[in-house]
Order: sequence, then structure tokens, then C-alpha cells
Amino acid sequence: MLVGTEEALRAVASRDARFDGCFIHAVRTTGIYCRPSCPARTPKPDNSLFYPTAAAAQAAGFRACRRCLPDAVPGSPEWNLRADLAGRAMRLISDGVVDRCGVRGLADQLGYSERHLTRVLTAELGAGPLGLARAHRAHSARILIETTTIPFGDVAFAAGFSSLRQFNDTLREVFGVTPTAMRGRAQRRSEARGSAGAVQLRLPFRAPCDVPGVLRFLGERALTGLEDAGPDHYTRALRLPYGTGIATLRPHEKYVACTLRLTDLRDLGSAVSRLRRLLDLDADPAAIGEALGADPALRSAIARTPGVRVPGSVDGLEVLVRAVIGQQISVAAARKTTERLVTALGEPLAHPEGAVTTLFPTPEVLAERALEVLPGPRRRAETVRAVAAAVADGSLALHTGRDEAELREDLESIRGIGPWTSSYVAMRVLGSPDVLLTGDLALRRGAGALGLSEDPAAIQAHARRWSPWRSYAGVLLWEAAADATSQLQLAS
Repeated sequence: MLVGTEEALRAVASRDARFDGCFIHAVRTTGIYCRPSCPARTPKPDNSLFYPTAAAAQAAGFRACRRCLPDAVPGSPEWNLRADLAGRAMRLISDGVVDRCGVRGLADQLGYSERHLTRVLTAELGAGPLGLARAHRAHSARILIETTTIPFGDVAFAAGFSSLRQFNDTLREVFGVTPTAMRGRAQRRSEARGSAGAVQLRLPFRAPCDVPGVLRFLGERALTGLEDAGPDHYTRALRLPYGTGIATLRPHEKYVACTLRLTDLRDLGSAVSRLRRLLDLDADPAAIGEALGADPALRSAIARTPGVRVPGSVDGLEVLVRAVIGQQISVAAARKTTERLVTALGEPLAHPEGAVTTLFPTPEVLAERALEVLPGPRRRAETVRAVAAAVADGSLALHTGRDEAELREDLESIRGIGPWTSSYVAMRVLGSPDVLLTGDLALRRGAGALGLSEDPAAIQAHARRWSPWRSYAGVLLWEAAADATSQLQLAS
């Protein structure tokens, strides 16, 4: 939990939505747990209990509030800020690893024993991996019940439950209501618009949130066939654990509207988790703005871009290959080269939608054919082939549960990958909030535009005051460089 008891009590008393997702508020007298901003009457302090996760509240015997829907909030920003075992495990659990691979599979990916992992998660988060995964399944089931009309048996299977009975019992225990009643309420609110394979979602965030800025970043780098970007949308293909999908994202004032078309509804939880990480929707804008705005050099940049976010990733290999190709060349040149790779080696979607027709190439295909397809320096193509081969044979893992230092070491052991590339991957794939790419030319130009030295060592020294949010400062410097370039073009 990011706050202490006294601060939590103040947040609940003021119904402060900034703390939604940071902790859970449970009430002894009602047996219900809520988000901090729940509009219900504030209980007496003696009747309040606070938990780090919904799973912990459920394990203590509390059920979810039907009024504030405490599971429908942004996730805790703690999982990216802290790089310990609990934070890394939570990132993998939200991606559905326990449902797919069991606790043993989760422990293997993290490099610990099941016993040690369960002990740490129970101590830190109030529930073990099975309890945390159960809460995740319940949330996925609620989304499908309220946003689609598919049968409950299919919902149970898609959400990861082993039986319809387990599905019914869990929903009654967690939400205090039957699936039938839950769907009836949603239909009365006219929210059940989807169908099997197509789900309409609202992805919440902590305001302010510069979603347009992230979508602009992604749109400028969008690859023909894999992605489609416009002034008010971003659409892309997804390779998911059970099948494929196409996601369309549209920014709104209070949420991101998301349309998901999935070949297998079991991928719902993973798709939502990856899209949230792509847009960095779980960040804490208040903490970031306060820390960076305290520096006069960034104060105006923070004012121009409230709620700055760091673009994330839905595919670790894709980000790594893009980073390798983009070393020391322009964004436009990197985009053109990577498009050639996707066009030649990408896997056609069985159910394309509009301009989105292709998946990013698999590591096996890249390892076999990257050399014959990639133009430009042979060494760059060799590096792409090497990273793809390492991912294909399992010697390089690119998932969100990796330890940052270990991932950097693994990457930099591959010929052609240096600190800039490993840092870029850590920032986008792991969501590391404290990475500053001082070797990046655009970032250095942005520093100059804000009145700072463009010398990497000087930027690094000045940036100590930005920790632990240097990744966000880097985005502001990129934007400052883009603004300066636009002004020069207008002046000429």
C-alpha cells in the first residue's frame, strides 16, 4: 500500500479518487470493501480496515461494493515503482500467468520456489498467488458479464474458471450477487453491447492523463499492416497467449474507450493488462507532477503536459527489435525499415479489420529470415537475428516479471546491444519509471530547448533531482525537442 493509515483515512473521508487502486477500504460493520472514493457514507475510523489489494480483502471475508465497483479502477502504480519480487509477480499475475501456467509456472518465471513466492506475496499483499489470480478472474468475468451477451458457461471458461459452479460461487462471494443479476443491471444501464469475440471496455485512469500524447507517440511509429492510427484512434494487432486480437483505443476525458476483438475470450485479461501497460494508465500523476514540477527547468513542461505518461509495450520482442533497428537513425527511417520486416515476415491475421491485417513476426521466423529481409548494415540484421534466436530458444525472456538489472545484463551480452537499447527496453517493457536515455539525441535536444546543458553527463547530474520519475522527465524532453523542431519549421 502506498499510504499509511492516517493518510488512508483522510483519503476516504475526502473521497479522493487519486487513491483509487492504491489501497482497498473495508468496513467491519457491513462486510464490504470499497475504493477510497466510494460515495457511500464514511464509516467511523474504528470500523475501517485497509488492504493493499482486493484479493487481501476477499481473503479476509469482505465482498465488493456494488455501488463503487472497487475492481473497476486503475491498478496500483506501486507495481512499476517497486522492482521487488511482489511487484514483478503482480505484473505477471495480471497478465494471467497463474491461470495459464499455475503457481509453479509463475515461480519458475520469477526464479523462486513456490513456497518462497507464496510466503512473500502473502506477507506483502495479504494474499498468495492463487488468491490474487482469483481476484483477477472475478474481474475478467464481471467485464464479460456486463459488456457482452455471451452465455455464462462461456464467460466462466473465458475468465479462467475450472467449472461453472466455481464461477457462480466466486462471483456470489466476491460481488454479493449472482451473474444473472449482474447482467440484468448492466442491461438496464444499456452497457451490454458486445458479442462473442467483441468486447467494449472503458479503461480507467488517474486524472490528469495525457492519453493523446501516448497515442501520438505510437501513431508516429505505427507500422502499416500491424497498426492503424488517426487523429482520434489507435488500432493494432495483438499476439496473445491463446490466440490473436485487434484493439482499438479512443481517448475520452475520464477513460480510454477500448474495443477488443479476440479469437479466444480467455485472452481478455491479458489483453486488458497489456493495453493498460501500453498507455501507462496506472501511473500516479500527482506524485510525478509534484516531483518534476519542483524543478524550474521542467515546470513549464509539466504545465503544458499534465498527466504525462511513458509509452509501454504489448510485445517485448517487438519493442526490442524496433529499438535495435532504431539505433542511431531517425524515427521515419526506423519505421520504414521495420515496416519492410513486418510486410515480408509478419503473420497474416485470420480475421483482419480495416488496415490492420498482420501480426508482428514470431521470433522463430525472425531468427530464420531476418538476414535476407532487413536492409542496411549487416551488423544490425545480425543483432536482430541474434535476439530473435535467443527469445526462440528461451535463453532470453522478455516478460514484465524480469528483474531490471538481470534483463539489462542479458541484453547487453548480445553483440550490437548497448546501454541505450537495454535502457529503452527496460523503460517500455518493464515500465521502469526511473530510466533516462541520455544517449538519445532527441532527448539531449529537448534538454537544450528547456535551458539545460545538452551534455549527457550534465543532464545525468541534473536529473538526480527527478528520481524516481526520470522516465517521465525523458518524455517531457522528447516533447520539448519536437516542439522546438516544429517552431523552427514554422519560422523557416
